[in-house]
Amino acid sequence: MFKDKTLLITGGTGSFGNAVMQRFLKTDIKEIRIFSRDEKKQDDMRKLYHDDKLKFYIGDVRDINSVRNAMYGVDYVFHAAALKQVPSCEFFPLEAVKTNVLGTDNVLNAAIEQNVQKVICLSTDKAAYPINAMGISKAMMEKVFVAKAKAVGPEQTLICGTRYGNVMASRGSVIPLFVDQIKRGEPLTVTDPFMTRFLMSLEDAVELVVFAFKNAHAGDIMVQKSPASTIGVLAQALLELFGANNPIKVIGTRHGEKSYETLLTREENVVAEDMGGFYRVPADTRDLNYDKYFNEGSKRLTVEGEYNSANTEQLNVEQVKQLLLTLPYIQQELASWVKVS
Repeated sequence: MFKDKTLLITGGTGSFGNAVMQRFLKTDIKEIRIFSRDEKKQDDMRKLYHDDKLKFYIGDVRDINSVRNAMYGVDYVFHAAALKQVPSCEFFPLEAVKTNVLGTDNVLNAAIEQNVQKVICLSTDKAAYPINAMGISKAMMEKVFVAKAKAVGPEQTLICGTRYGNVMASRGSVIPLFVDQIKRGEPLTVTDPFMTRFLMSLEDAVELVVFAFKNAHAGDIMVQKSPASTIGVLAQALLELFGANNPIKVIGTRHGEKSYETLLTREENVVAEDMGGFYRVPADTRDLNYDKYFNEGSKRLTVEGEYNSANTEQLNVEQVKQLLLTLPYIQQELASWVKVS
């Protein structure tokens, strides 16, 4: 499906960008464009892969002209550029708006101008029932691409999105923190041992985007079904894998954190299509005809529940250990830990 096509990845030097680039680099794709503002990481990627299919563009999604420069001749866009750290977005919420909301609008406008065939926007479970600035900005990002998808129509540019939970061992996530603390012999700082989070690998995230690419309609939000575990179980699994006995220190919930994350709200669960390992949330096709809002309702909303990390499949310590062992990051860290020991 990517034969002789050009793919642009915004935020392409991040964890997802690297994973999706590696997925398609050895296919018959014509060109992969890495768009980001991090010149050091772009240089590292250039030296590591030495592949003529890879093209690098310095720019920022906040600057539509730099986005336009990278968009010429592009067939598909995976839009992953975002501010993702909950604490930093809490202290600088307007920066989250500039990147996650206005930046997304810039990417979509540039893609429409260049008649790009498909744009996949990446969102997060924190956009469902958001309580922090990062989640709110991502929720607005979803509203922006859904509205744009309806306005433009799939005949010109098909715009859709994905929403997924915590990507294990990604930059800034808790697993690398725990591993670092284990290796330094420090206590593992757990916010709340009973807090639950979805567990996804980078490969899962890439599969979700590919599934959306193949199956999504304009304005859809695609969600992958995922298992979850408590933070306490995750910490214990890592301790057992490394054969360590570091104490666990409960530090309390951080600013802007939830006890559990939601992938489908109750309202979305009512209309979602179950596609096996995935859900498809279709865009609301209503317009500003207010009679439909005031005179028509849904009885299912009174009984339907949300899909969250507390009511999905819960993994025990052994299951989490087996899942962690599939991660290249954990494999590398365990190998180096054995050598040191």
